[in-house]
Amino acid sequence: MKIEKIIVVIFAIISAFPHHAGAQTAPAVVPRTGMQKGVDLSTDVVAVALPAAALVGTLCAQDWKGLIQGVETAAVTAAATLILKYSIDEWRPDMSNCHSFPSGHTAVSFASAAYLQRRYGWAYGAPAYALSCYVAWGRVFAKKHHFWDVIGGAVIGAASACIFTTPFARRHNLQVSPVSHGNDIGVYASFEF
Repeated sequence: MKIEKIIVVIFAIISAFPHHAGAQTAPAVVPRTGMQKGVDLSTDVVAVALPAAALVGTLCAQDWKGLIQGVETAAVTAAATLILKYSIDEWRPDMSNCHSFPSGHTAVSFASAAYLQRRYGWAYGAPAYALSCYVAWGRVFAKKHHFWDVIGGAVIGAASACIFTTPFARRHNLQVSPVSHGNDIGVYASFEF
C-alpha cells in the first residue's frame, strides 16, 4: 500500500510540471557576490544539519516507527526531487547548470521540518520550519534557484512528510512541562511505550 502511495505521489508531481524537450546550450555563468556565496554555503550546512538532527533525535528517543517513517519521507522526497531535476530543463539563475527545478535543499529542509512537527509537535517543528524558510530564502538570494523552485521543493518535502508521518505524541501520551524547585529549573517529559 505504501509503495503505491509513493508511486502516485511521484507521478502526480511529474505530471504537474511541463517538460522541456531537447538540450540547450550553456549560457555564461553569472558571477555572484561574496555575500551570495556565504549564504549559499550556510544553506548547504543547514540542509545537512536539519535532517541529521531529526535522525539523531529520533534515534535518541528510540522511536523505531518514527525512524521508518523518516526514511520513507526522505526516500520519496529524494526520488521526486531527482526525477524532476533531471526531467525538467530549467537553468539556475546563476546559469551554472540546468537542474534548477525543484530545490533539493528546500525539499530536504521542509521534509525534515514537517517530519519533526508531525511526529513530535510544534516545539520541534517551529524552529525547523524557521530554518527551512531560511534555506528557501537563501537559495533564491544566492541565485541558485528561482522562487518557484523553492516553492516546489517545499511542497514536495512537506507533502512527503504529511503522507508518511504519524504523530508520536498522541500515540504515546507524550507530555512535556517546565519544572522549578526553588533555584533550579528544568523540563519534565514522559511518554508511554
